[in-house]
Amino acid sequence: MLRQGGFVELLLVLLGLKVQVAGGCPSDCVCYPSPMTVSCQAHNFVTIPEGIPEDSERIFLQNNQITLLLRGHFSPSMVTLWIYSNNITFIDPNTFEGFVNLEELDLGDNRYLRALAADTFQGLVKLHALYLYKCGLSSLPSGIFGGLHNLQYLYLQDNHIEFLQDDIFVDLVNLSHLFLHGNKLWSLHQNTFRGLINLDRLLMHQNQLQWVHRRAFHDLRRLTTLFLFNNSLAELQGDCLAPLGALEFLRLNGNPWGCDCKARSLWEWLRRFRGSSSSVLCEAPERMRGKDLKELRAEDFRNCSGAESLHQIKTHTFSTADRGASKSHRHPHHPSKEKGKENGAENGLHSSQPAASPGSRKSGKNCTSPKSRHRAAKPGSPGPRKSVHELQDYVPDYQHKFSFGTMPTAPPRRKGKCTRRPPVRPPSGVQQAAGCAGARASSLLAFVVALAAIIR
Repeated sequence: MLRQGGFVELLLVLLGLKVQVAGGCPSDCVCYPSPMTVSCQAHNFVTIPEGIPEDSERIFLQNNQITLLLRGHFSPSMVTLWIYSNNITFIDPNTFEGFVNLEELDLGDNRYLRALAADTFQGLVKLHALYLYKCGLSSLPSGIFGGLHNLQYLYLQDNHIEFLQDDIFVDLVNLSHLFLHGNKLWSLHQNTFRGLINLDRLLMHQNQLQWVHRRAFHDLRRLTTLFLFNNSLAELQGDCLAPLGALEFLRLNGNPWGCDCKARSLWEWLRRFRGSSSSVLCEAPERMRGKDLKELRAEDFRNCSGAESLHQIKTHTFSTADRGASKSHRHPHHPSKEKGKENGAENGLHSSQPAASPGSRKSGKNCTSPKSRHRAAKPGSPGPRKSVHELQDYVPDYQHKFSFGTMPTAPPRRKGKCTRRPPVRPPSGVQQAAGCAGARASSLLAFVVALAAIIR
């Protein structure tokens, strides 16, 4: 009977694909060219096997018992390294020094790693995917992701991270997916996510979040998916979600929401949100327990004191949007940066995307007729999403739900806006000319009548 991996090796030999190099191939591994690949997974290696060819571009060492990664174990020609599901406890900060070709590094499921040096990934200028899930990490040192300008996917889920330093992700300008779920985070500060201008998906469910700064998401104008379910949030200001102009999927279920006067700004934001959102079940006060915050009415906040009265609750909802619509009508082809900050509906959006910015449901948007509003809501066009997604409180299957190869690359396109046009009247000069012509005709008629009388 062939040992594990032996069948693959035999098949490669029979097909003439197994490489015969001067240095050979490590024992119990399979090597093949174009690109040079070394496959040593699931052979109970406790150290990096010797004899890996220096020109190897892809190295697969997953599912072994390797404990240390040291400088010299690999060569700078490496493009892909899979070394997940081992027993790594230490990574020499110089292990990947000079690895300018490395694009994918999977260190996940090394539960005893627990700590990383700040310069572990320094200089990996081509790295686009970094896997650090299930590594027992309790903290991330400042600068650990410095210079990783091409990184698109960062997997940090299922660790023990309690706190994220300010600007920890500031260099990750091309990051599109950030997975932080299953940690012990309890707060998000103003500059936690600063610099993530291209982030598309942020998963932070199953943490211990209790507090989110109102400007925590201020750079995430291209974010389409935000998961905050199964945390300890009792309050979230509507201003916190206001910058998320491209948001399509929001999950807030599984939190002990308070539905008193402090929830008013979130309630207002949810009224305007046109994407898919979960239920937001109230835990307090007692009279609100079990109700969905999204289903409350303005009258439920009638007794709230503060800067806004009940009248302001009803009218302030669309004030910012109306000002944005007015500006866009005056400058239909030249959107200003100020308008983008105020409305945010078109930052990073295609015109066919279903989600719109909170505040983009303008009172003058569908101003032609109810029939035109009905046409605008047909499948494939922007409109309120009231589908199954709105009712589901679930833990998604990430591998099948998301297409990880997609990034927003097209420039934003403006959505057409309709405004009521004043009635078309003829110019005043035309009216005056018509009036003069009528007067002259009357005088001529009177003269003819008088002349006829004299002749008789």
